[in-house]
Amino acid sequence: MRCLISAGPTREWIDPVRFISNPSSGKMGYALAKAAKDLKMEVSLISGPVNLPNPQGIHLVRIETALEMQEAMESHFEENDLIIMCAAVCDHRPSVRYEMKLRKDEFPDRIIFKRNPDILKILGSKKKKNQVLVGFAAETADILNSAQNKLKAKNLDWIVANDVSKNDIGFSSDINEVTLISADGLQKQIPSNKKAKIAKEILDSIYPTCLEKVH
Repeated sequence: MRCLISAGPTREWIDPVRFISNPSSGKMGYALAKAAKDLKMEVSLISGPVNLPNPQGIHLVRIETALEMQEAMESHFEENDLIIMCAAVCDHRPSVRYEMKLRKDEFPDRIIFKRNPDILKILGSKKKKNQVLVGFAAETADILNSAQNKLKAKNLDWIVANDVSKNDIGFSSDINEVTLISADGLQKQIPSNKKAKIAKEILDSIYPTCLEKVH
Protein backbone atom coordinates (compact mmCIF):
# COMPACT_ATOMS: atom_id res chain seq x y z
CA MET A 1 0.00 0.00 0.00
CA ARG A 2 1.33 3.42 -0.92
CA CYS A 3 0.88 6.50 1.27
CA LEU A 4 1.37 10.20 0.48
CA ILE A 5 1.63 12.70 3.35
CA SER A 6 2.16 16.45 3.43
CA ALA A 7 3.74 18.15 6.44
CA GLY A 8 4.94 21.49 7.77
CA PRO A 9 4.16 25.06 6.73
CA THR A 10 4.56 26.88 3.45
CA ARG A 11 6.40 30.15 2.99
CA GLU A 12 4.98 32.83 0.75
CA TRP A 13 7.72 35.25 -0.18
CA ILE A 14 7.45 39.05 -0.29
CA ASP A 15 11.07 39.60 -1.35
CA PRO A 16 14.24 37.49 -1.04
CA VAL A 17 14.48 38.03 2.74
CA ARG A 18 10.85 38.31 3.91
CA PHE A 19 7.92 35.91 3.83
CA ILE A 20 4.61 35.13 5.53
CA SER A 21 4.09 31.71 7.08
CA ASN A 22 2.64 29.97 10.17
CA PRO A 23 3.99 28.17 13.26
CA SER A 24 3.63 24.60 11.94
CA SER A 25 6.65 22.51 12.97
CA GLY A 26 5.89 19.50 10.75
CA LYS A 27 6.09 17.16 13.77
CA MET A 28 2.60 15.72 13.26
CA GLY A 29 3.12 15.00 9.56
CA TYR A 30 6.54 13.42 10.17
CA ALA A 31 5.05 11.27 12.95
CA LEU A 32 2.31 10.14 10.57
CA ALA A 33 4.91 9.24 7.95
CA LYS A 34 6.78 7.06 10.45
CA ALA A 35 3.52 5.44 11.63
CA ALA A 36 2.59 4.63 8.02
CA LYS A 37 6.05 3.15 7.41
CA ASP A 38 5.65 1.02 10.57
CA LEU A 39 2.51 -0.41 8.93
CA LYS A 40 4.73 -1.48 6.00
CA MET A 41 3.40 1.18 3.67
CA GLU A 42 5.56 2.75 0.98
CA VAL A 43 5.60 6.40 2.10
CA SER A 44 6.22 9.66 0.26
CA LEU A 45 6.45 12.82 2.38
CA ILE A 46 5.98 16.28 0.87
CA SER A 47 7.51 18.65 3.42
CA GLY A 48 7.53 22.39 3.82
CA PRO A 49 10.51 24.05 5.56
CA VAL A 50 11.00 22.40 8.97
CA ASN A 51 13.83 21.78 11.43
CA LEU A 52 13.46 18.02 11.61
CA PRO A 53 15.86 15.24 10.57
CA ASN A 54 15.21 13.43 7.31
CA PRO A 55 13.02 10.38 8.03
CA GLN A 56 14.66 7.05 7.29
CA GLY A 57 13.18 4.82 4.59
CA ILE A 58 10.73 7.49 3.39
CA HIS A 59 10.78 9.30 0.05
CA LEU A 60 11.15 12.98 1.00
CA VAL A 61 10.28 15.88 -1.29
CA ARG A 62 11.02 19.37 0.05
CA ILE A 63 9.00 22.38 -1.05
CA GLU A 64 8.56 25.97 0.13
CA THR A 65 5.46 27.60 -1.33
CA ALA A 66 1.82 26.57 -1.63
CA LEU A 67 2.13 26.36 -5.41
CA GLU A 68 5.11 24.02 -5.05
CA MET A 69 3.11 21.96 -2.55
CA GLN A 70 0.22 21.74 -5.01
CA GLU A 71 2.50 20.60 -7.83
CA ALA A 72 4.16 17.94 -5.68
CA MET A 73 0.90 16.60 -4.23
CA GLU A 74 -0.82 16.43 -7.61
CA SER A 75 2.16 14.74 -9.27
CA HIS A 76 2.22 11.98 -6.62
CA PHE A 77 -1.52 11.74 -5.95
CA GLU A 78 -2.66 9.20 -8.51
CA GLU A 79 -0.13 6.52 -7.57
CA ASN A 80 -1.03 6.49 -3.86
CA ASP A 81 -3.75 4.64 -1.95
CA LEU A 82 -3.80 6.72 1.24
CA ILE A 83 -3.30 10.49 1.08
CA ILE A 84 -3.01 12.56 4.27
CA MET A 85 -2.93 16.34 3.93
CA CYS A 86 -1.37 17.38 7.23
CA ALA A 87 0.55 20.44 6.03
CA ALA A 88 -0.47 23.92 7.17
CA VAL A 89 -0.59 25.56 3.74
CA CYS A 90 -0.88 29.35 3.65
CA ASP A 91 -4.26 30.30 2.22
CA HIS A 92 -2.86 33.45 0.57
CA ARG A 93 0.35 34.73 -0.98
CA PRO A 94 1.51 38.25 -1.88
CA SER A 95 0.30 39.22 -5.34
CA VAL A 96 3.76 40.66 -6.08
CA ARG A 97 7.03 38.93 -5.24
CA TYR A 98 9.89 41.41 -5.43
CA GLU A 99 13.11 40.08 -6.95
CA MET A 100 15.36 42.42 -4.95
CA LYS A 101 15.35 43.12 -1.22
CA LEU A 102 13.11 46.06 -0.38
CA ARG A 103 14.76 48.72 1.74
CA LYS A 104 12.90 50.13 4.73
CA ASP A 105 11.79 53.24 2.88
CA GLU A 106 10.72 51.15 -0.14
CA PHE A 107 8.59 48.64 1.75
CA PRO A 108 4.89 49.11 0.87
CA ASP A 109 2.45 50.23 3.57
CA ARG A 110 -0.04 47.72 2.19
CA ILE A 111 0.51 44.31 0.65
CA ILE A 112 -2.16 42.90 -1.64
CA PHE A 113 -2.66 39.14 -1.37
CA LYS A 114 -4.10 36.58 -3.75
CA ARG A 115 -5.72 33.32 -2.74
CA ASN A 116 -3.68 30.14 -3.03
CA PRO A 117 -5.27 27.02 -4.57
CA ASP A 118 -7.26 24.84 -2.18
CA ILE A 119 -5.06 21.77 -2.55
CA LEU A 120 -7.22 19.48 -0.45
CA LYS A 121 -10.36 20.37 -2.40
CA ILE A 122 -8.53 19.76 -5.68
CA LEU A 123 -7.41 16.34 -4.48
CA GLY A 124 -10.94 15.56 -3.28
CA SER A 125 -12.28 16.29 -6.77
CA LYS A 126 -9.75 13.84 -8.25
CA LYS A 127 -10.13 11.07 -5.66
CA LYS A 128 -10.89 7.61 -7.01
CA LYS A 129 -13.04 4.96 -5.31
CA ASN A 130 -9.99 2.99 -4.21
CA GLN A 131 -8.27 5.99 -2.59
CA VAL A 132 -8.61 7.22 1.00
CA LEU A 133 -8.20 10.97 1.52
CA VAL A 134 -7.60 12.46 4.97
CA GLY A 135 -7.50 16.14 5.89
CA PHE A 136 -6.66 18.16 8.99
CA ALA A 137 -8.75 20.99 10.43
CA ALA A 138 -6.70 23.30 12.64
CA GLU A 139 -9.34 25.46 14.31
CA THR A 140 -9.64 27.93 17.18
CA ALA A 141 -13.43 27.87 17.62
CA ASP A 142 -16.43 25.65 16.77
CA ILE A 143 -13.90 22.89 16.18
CA LEU A 144 -16.08 19.88 15.34
CA ASN A 145 -18.68 21.70 13.21
CA SER A 146 -15.96 23.39 11.19
CA ALA A 147 -14.20 20.06 10.67
CA GLN A 148 -17.40 18.29 9.60
CA ASN A 149 -18.17 21.05 7.08
CA LYS A 150 -14.66 20.74 5.67
CA LEU A 151 -15.01 16.95 5.49
CA LYS A 152 -18.11 17.22 3.30
CA ALA A 153 -17.04 20.21 1.20
CA LYS A 154 -13.75 18.62 0.18
CA ASN A 155 -14.93 15.03 -0.38
CA LEU A 156 -12.78 13.51 2.37
CA ASP A 157 -12.99 10.07 3.93
CA TRP A 158 -11.62 11.26 7.28
CA ILE A 159 -10.70 14.52 8.93
CA VAL A 160 -8.57 15.16 12.00
CA ALA A 161 -9.82 18.11 14.05
CA ASN A 162 -7.50 19.85 16.48
CA ASP A 163 -7.73 23.00 18.58
CA VAL A 164 -4.72 25.22 17.85
CA SER A 165 -5.81 27.94 20.28
CA LYS A 166 -4.21 26.04 23.17
CA ASN A 167 -0.56 26.82 23.85
CA ASP A 168 0.38 23.37 25.14
CA ILE A 169 -0.80 21.34 22.13
CA GLY A 170 -0.87 21.64 18.34
CA PHE A 171 1.55 23.93 16.50
CA SER A 172 5.22 23.53 17.53
CA SER A 173 4.38 21.30 20.52
CA ASP A 174 5.39 17.65 20.89
CA ILE A 175 1.90 17.04 22.31
CA ASN A 176 -1.46 17.01 20.56
CA GLU A 177 -5.05 15.96 21.12
CA VAL A 178 -7.46 15.46 18.25
CA THR A 179 -10.87 14.21 17.20
CA LEU A 180 -10.96 11.84 14.25
CA ILE A 181 -14.16 12.09 12.17
CA SER A 182 -15.18 9.81 9.29
CA ALA A 183 -17.46 10.47 6.34
CA ASP A 184 -19.77 7.80 7.83
CA GLY A 185 -20.24 9.88 10.98
CA LEU A 186 -17.84 8.04 13.27
CA GLN A 187 -16.14 10.25 15.86
CA LYS A 188 -13.14 9.17 17.91
CA GLN A 189 -11.54 11.42 20.48
CA ILE A 190 -7.81 10.84 20.90
CA PRO A 191 -6.73 12.41 24.21
CA SER A 192 -3.61 14.45 24.84
CA ASN A 193 -0.43 12.50 24.10
CA LYS A 194 2.85 12.70 22.23
CA LYS A 195 2.39 13.21 18.51
CA ALA A 196 4.01 9.83 17.76
CA LYS A 197 1.27 8.13 19.80
CA ILE A 198 -1.45 10.28 18.22
CA ALA A 199 -0.13 9.41 14.75
CA LYS A 200 -0.21 5.69 15.52
CA GLU A 201 -3.81 5.89 16.75
CA ILE A 202 -4.85 7.83 13.64
CA LEU A 203 -3.23 5.29 11.30
CA ASP A 204 -4.59 2.32 13.24
CA SER A 205 -8.11 3.80 12.93
CA ILE A 206 -7.83 4.63 9.23
CA TYR A 207 -6.00 1.49 8.09
CA PRO A 208 -9.07 -0.82 7.95
CA THR A 209 -10.80 1.66 5.62
CA CYS A 210 -7.73 1.60 3.39
CA LEU A 211 -7.80 -2.20 3.23
CA GLU A 212 -11.48 -2.21 2.30
CA LYS A 213 -11.08 0.36 -0.48
CA VAL A 214 -7.80 -0.82 -1.95
CA HIS A 215 -8.73 -4.51 -2.00
